[in-house]
Amino acid sequence: MKIEFKKDFIERYSNLTSFDEFKEISLKPLPRTIRVNTLKSNVEEVKERLKDWDLKPLKFYDKGFAIEHKKKERRDIGNLREHFLGLFYIQEAASMLPPLILNPDKNDVVLDMAAAPGSKTTQMAAMMENEGLIVANEVKPNRIMPLGINLQRCGVVNTILTLHYGERMKGKFDKILLDAPCSGTGAIRKSLKTLQIYNTGMIKKLSYDQKKLIFNAFKLLKKDGTMVYSTCSLEPEENENVVNSLLENFDDAYLEKIKIDGLKTSDVVLDFEGKAFNSEIKKCLRIWPQDNDTEGFFVAKIRKNG
Repeated sequence: MKIEFKKDFIERYSNLTSFDEFKEISLKPLPRTIRVNTLKSNVEEVKERLKDWDLKPLKFYDKGFAIEHKKKERRDIGNLREHFLGLFYIQEAASMLPPLILNPDKNDVVLDMAAAPGSKTTQMAAMMENEGLIVANEVKPNRIMPLGINLQRCGVVNTILTLHYGERMKGKFDKILLDAPCSGTGAIRKSLKTLQIYNTGMIKKLSYDQKKLIFNAFKLLKKDGTMVYSTCSLEPEENENVVNSLLENFDDAYLEKIKIDGLKTSDVVLDFEGKAFNSEIKKCLRIWPQDNDTEGFFVAKIRKNG
């Protein structure tokens, strides 16, 4: 596959970050990372069972590890017995952040609005110790099966699956995770195809859909409830712009400062293509791939003022 960064992509991203650094890291393989599933195991047991592998703890999460074979003889961690048994979940490091920031507990009723394939759903279920309730929603029927399989493999019993358009859902929830469908420009390292299909028209369409999702998610949130909006996109239109639209349309929406020890972050975008965003956007989290050798990610923590 020929790897080519389009001219408009280069121009756009050169205004957002150091493009040379971004390009260099984007063409390197992602470190393989896993999350210990505490519903079925613990860190000590997983380390003991994976004696042939080096497990390096992530700086910001004690259940997450970078994993590499000691003799460099294999990379197929998905074929390990411990993976089939659900003792760990193969999950990109930055992907573990949204559930950590939402921080659901045993008494919460939680909506995971775009749940498949289940990495964040299973993480939240473990954080809740299989208590409370998670509604794991997906809009595409063909994505429900892998979601259900992952929940079963990980021993999750506090979750129900729904097949629905997120922007049309009803109900009331204590906490909501909206890990929105996005362009994936932060995950180029995982899918170089993103560079081929990239175009600004696609970004505008995604931004429009994301606004519909976040508006309805906020309506479903109980007073004093917490919502996390996240994407693996680095596009301001899909991130700061979407959160800014929420603040413009809902007077009872406000942002909470996000602080994760051990995680390097970058400045958010407060002005894009002639539009100035609310200064509260500074409280959001923007991570470039070169910051922590991960995927790029954006996270906003939103509270509904009671």
